Amino acid sequence: MLAIEVIVPQSAPRRWQQLVIERLEADGHDVAVAYRPGPASWPAAAKAAFQFEQRLFRRPGPLLGSAVQAIQARSGNRPAALRLDLAGDAAPSDVPTIGLWFDGSGADLSAAIAVAAGRLPVIEAVLDKKTVVGQARPMVDKRESTALGTEDVFARAITLVQSVARAFAAGRLPLEPIAETHARDQRGRFTSAYLGAALPRLGREALRRARFRHAHWRVGYRFTDAPGVADTGKLGTGWSVLPDLGDHFYADPFPFWWQGRPFVFVEDYPHATGKAVISVVAFDANGVPGTPRVVLEEAHHLSYPQVFERDGVIWMLPEASASGKLTLYRASGFPDGWVAETVLVEGEISDATLFEHEGMLWLFATDRDGRGSTSDTLAVFSAPALAGPWRPHPANPILIDHRMARPGGAFVRDREGRILLPVQDGTLGYGGGLGLSELLELSQQAVRLSAPRPIDAAGDWPYPKIHTLNRAGRLEMIDGIAAVRKRSGKK
Repeated sequence: MLAIEVIVPQSAPRRWQQLVIERLEADGHDVAVAYRPGPASWPAAAKAAFQFEQRLFRRPGPLLGSAVQAIQARSGNRPAALRLDLAGDAAPSDVPTIGLWFDGSGADLSAAIAVAAGRLPVIEAVLDKKTVVGQARPMVDKRESTALGTEDVFARAITLVQSVARAFAAGRLPLEPIAETHARDQRGRFTSAYLGAALPRLGREALRRARFRHAHWRVGYRFTDAPGVADTGKLGTGWSVLPDLGDHFYADPFPFWWQGRPFVFVEDYPHATGKAVISVVAFDANGVPGTPRVVLEEAHHLSYPQVFERDGVIWMLPEASASGKLTLYRASGFPDGWVAETVLVEGEISDATLFEHEGMLWLFATDRDGRGSTSDTLAVFSAPALAGPWRPHPANPILIDHRMARPGGAFVRDREGRILLPVQDGTLGYGGGLGLSELLELSQQAVRLSAPRPIDAAGDWPYPKIHTLNRAGRLEMIDGIAAVRKRSGKK
């Protein structure tokens, strides 16, 4: 593996920088550590704000932005083939040097300033201060929290550095810049950003949560012979809402036809327990849905129940990232009986979506990578058969992008023959929108998806913030987030 020199601030290095070094060592790299004076420590206002929010959100332990006492300087066993500048101001060198820019600045405080101001910062890996060779657009899950949002950003800084080092070692770094660099300034001070934007945002969210459910999804359905959303790029009209009583919600609908009759499998989330199960909704001959009933429950949260038939057997592949593994279930008595068949992939894998292509099976999913959001890091796996063995793609993570990393439904082929993947767009927050990305290339060497085409929410569906799209035959399904008052099903 590589001999890498990691450059860190001599005073007040941060925990995320320490974890970068640990990740590189775990990959087998020969890591040396050098000091630079680096930027001044974070202002007292930032430290106080982070401590306040840690207590408010009951988040124990040090955050990734917390200062550590010291990172020990040390020499490597070989001359460095690559330098990683985590201090933001390394001196020029003949050794290729990759630095990180947060929201256009080499100072990691810029990430906290951006989050406080309500922006989603971009992280760029810049080679020799001129060529962008890697990029991450982290998802910020809790937009109301500057401390936890910055945590999400630094988690993806770790992922990006590890990914870029692997690409450099394998000779896979792009020869041309993958993006234009951003302006190189801090765009304001932390105190003004926090007092002017972050605190009011936190207050508004506290008031909203006092009155409304934190999240409440509703499922939409329609029977149609016309081209669907994947073909038109529009929701259009004809949607009906699967009713709920307000004490729990339904989401992530996957339709499946069996013996000439449509069934829909959904995430069923009781607000009282905070842990979802999988339920099924059977439709009658007139297209009227029956009462949802639970068909699969585990000790952990379940969602995104992709149901499909293969080799004469009906299978379900639900999301179960809280269990730390992706488990395949077999129907023992469709639609109510399901038994765990095998574990396909270990890790916090979310919304794994199965696809067959050129004689291989593929899974597209997000991988939390230990920390941060579950919605911004796309990983791809392949196998010769459903039971495996499933192997990660050598280019994982394929991308780090809150706009398109997380699948939002099964692959579909449109009228023009293009293969499309519904993808979740987290720009406006989780569940903020859905797009359609075309699969441009899929092989053991490369995976490429087009930039997503946003789905136009115009039509008669009352909840335009959608995050799932599926169709089986004439039955098309979506879901959308609704504002539902606590102790009520009313909007």
